[in-house]
Amino acid sequence: MLVLGIESTCDETACSVVKDGKTILSNIVASQHDIHMQYGGVFPELASRRHAEMMIPVLQKALKQAGVSLNEIDLIAVAKGPGLIGPLLIGMNTAKSLSLALDIPLVGVNHIEAHLYAAIMELDHHPSFPCLGVVLSGAHTSLVKIESIGTYQSLGHTIDDAIGEAFDKVAKMLDLPYPGGPQIEQLAKEGNPLQFPFKVGQSKKNPLCFSFSGIKTGVLYTVRGQNGKGENSLTTEEMADVAASFQQAVFEDIVKKTLKAANEIRTRTILFGGGVTNSQTLRKKFNKKAPDFELLWPSVGLSLDNAAMIAGLGYHTYQAARSGDGYHIEPMTRIAFSS
Repeated sequence: MLVLGIESTCDETACSVVKDGKTILSNIVASQHDIHMQYGGVFPELASRRHAEMMIPVLQKALKQAGVSLNEIDLIAVAKGPGLIGPLLIGMNTAKSLSLALDIPLVGVNHIEAHLYAAIMELDHHPSFPCLGVVLSGAHTSLVKIESIGTYQSLGHTIDDAIGEAFDKVAKMLDLPYPGGPQIEQLAKEGNPLQFPFKVGQSKKNPLCFSFSGIKTGVLYTVRGQNGKGENSLTTEEMADVAASFQQAVFEDIVKKTLKAANEIRTRTILFGGGVTNSQTLRKKFNKKAPDFELLWPSVGLSLDNAAMIAGLGYHTYQAARSGDGYHIEPMTRIAFSS
């Protein structure tokens, strides 16, 4: 079965052709970083306009790279959310139009679930279930018990900023370009991670939940004074120390809660998804503190937002239901993990 995947939840316009949920024939991604860099984050209206401009060219490039025509596609899989409503509508309407014109089924895919599927998409076999899923991206931070593909139980989530969002905001405070994660990781290499005693917030209701708003405020006061309204007067060395100390605090929190969750559900297999998983610093921390765990990371091409993971999971979604979703499906800015 040839599946055409469409992804437009945020600031990447992506299309991919995947065979039988695993074999990636093409995976085209058009980034918008050049547009949003000046704002230090994604500007939703501009993102929607760029999606509208790029969707058809990206689709055509994906088909050409895969060496197939639209008439050979068997299924359309589209990211239905969570995400920004404007960008989501561009992808959803494109998918519906193609489904209607080609008379083939359409399935909506949970973008966050797809990030977890990306970690196992290129494996020869699926891991032993249940296992733990860890989503670390610009908009999402979640710990999930994975019973099987398509069956999940939420264990913990962010109660304010997502991890990637926190990196972007701290990078902006330090006058670093967007996206912030790679910039902070690079700067942190020159800094002392113990120089500033930044603390990550904790949830009293659920110890597996995350909170990065407080540490973000701590960085703001360190950089711009106690009222947070001053100018950044830090030296290059001090900025490196701030970057290293911030990164150290949030990654230690993620590692601690991830291993706690894994022990609670009694699994030694952890799946990672999302752009923050590209951090080599984070991977080294997990390798050091969890040597007896099976750590499954997505490849670079599947860690950031992409359509291959949408097509791959879409294949399994369709096989499980044996039918498409129909044209009544609508984009959703928020989607809870189903159990």
